[in-house]
Amino acid sequence: MLKKILIIDFGSQYTQLIARRVRELNVYSEIIPFNCKIEFDNSIKGVILSGSPFSVRDKNSPKIDLENIKGKLPILGICYGAQYLSEHYGGEVLPSNTREYGRANLSFIENSDKLFNKITIGTQIWMSHGDTITKIPNNYKITASTESVKVAAFKIENEETYGIQFHPEVYHTTQGTELLKNFVVNICKCEQLWTPAAFVDSTISEIKNKLQNDKVILGLSGGVDSSVAALLLHKAVGKNLYCIFVNNGLLRKNEFNEVLEVYKKTGLNVKGIEASQQFIEQLKGISSPEQKRKIIGRIFIETFDAEAKQIENVKWLAQGTIYPDVIESLSVNGPSATIKSHHNVGGLPKKMNLQIIEPLRLLFKDEVRRVGKQLELDPNVLNRHPFPGPGLAIRIIGEITKENIQILQEVDNIFISSLKEADLYDSVWQAGAILLPINSVGVMGDERTYEQVVALRAVQSTDGMTADWVHLPYEFLSQVSNKIINNVKGVNRVVYDISSKPPATIEWE
Repeated sequence: MLKKILIIDFGSQYTQLIARRVRELNVYSEIIPFNCKIEFDNSIKGVILSGSPFSVRDKNSPKIDLENIKGKLPILGICYGAQYLSEHYGGEVLPSNTREYGRANLSFIENSDKLFNKITIGTQIWMSHGDTITKIPNNYKITASTESVKVAAFKIENEETYGIQFHPEVYHTTQGTELLKNFVVNICKCEQLWTPAAFVDSTISEIKNKLQNDKVILGLSGGVDSSVAALLLHKAVGKNLYCIFVNNGLLRKNEFNEVLEVYKKTGLNVKGIEASQQFIEQLKGISSPEQKRKIIGRIFIETFDAEAKQIENVKWLAQGTIYPDVIESLSVNGPSATIKSHHNVGGLPKKMNLQIIEPLRLLFKDEVRRVGKQLELDPNVLNRHPFPGPGLAIRIIGEITKENIQILQEVDNIFISSLKEADLYDSVWQAGAILLPINSVGVMGDERTYEQVVALRAVQSTDGMTADWVHLPYEFLSQVSNKIINNVKGVNRVVYDISSKPPATIEWE
């Protein structure tokens, strides 16, 4: 049974980061919303209570019954979690009179406390709360303080229950990883066995046991998630995996043939379906981003379903779902407001009456790449930037035409190729070009032009949830702009997008 640290989510923006930091210690962690029924079993070695945008003093603040675990399993309360442990058991939490947001330094540490083993006096921490613990219960002991916060940390006597009013998961807390290691490894006694190699071995074994000789189909996209899922399944069931790679006519230049060739070289049982005409015809005259996504999703389902019906006795549908998708569906406040329809096609399972298998549902994006490397996935696929499911359809602002697709493919090809040639590609999370629905005046060969505008976009991120624009060198941008204007007929102006997420999104549509 996989041993794990359970993280109880009270709605903090940092909850996923806690999980990631624990996993970086090669220990498996799992996030459960506070309002879900929690099954406690021998797989759980310790519990972390997250922060929260709520105050423990609020009438409707998140609450959880800890009677089954408190004193029996190690607990670490972070920020709201610490305040809850204090207030709920007889302490006092009040609005803070001093600023408790941002960098601070520990001025006192109880050296004998296991949580603060090898943590040094004066170490920088990150505070982010409006309330503060003003009184702790009688059996609680203060284990760390700052100049302005007396109860920066505490421990309950005679049990492995700890609370800290700062965030060890953010990089501003300089010894945060060491503190989490103290809790996870030294206090919870977790073995550091969560590695890509271990995941591959255990997942292949589980798939073999679950599927036996059953047939499974998978829709490949050319991206990392579906490719890694395909390799795991291939190693488990071999030719009983049937992969379908659909060309919707909205991929990058030459991408369909190039990626299909890579898949075949890996030994995957894959069939390429040329469906460009159907997609482009159905998208004619459509400018709404949501309509584009829905049309693309519908035609994909129809195309995929028609091909799948040609394979007899299929029982399973594989999907490249990853852990952030799972967390989102179980969020504390329910599914987030729909900013855009997700490119994963949700209509397939119901329509096809198949059982679902999701071999990557435990992994974050960076873990998927590490597993892909362990499986020796071709670097051209493994290191690819994320690419939207609807493809270039949502990078062409406005109506989609064959001419516009061709223009954007050429522009995008120059930009991506230039990033690779300049050794910048791997330092960028995602890059691409956007064709704008405006024309601008230009001069070429002493003649006036009135042609289209393209925007270049390059962002840095860890998981796509937030992103900063990349400060590409001016000289590089100048060269790319010149190359695009000189080589792509119909474009006479290039701009660079310097918006971060939030408030902007990575894609324009």
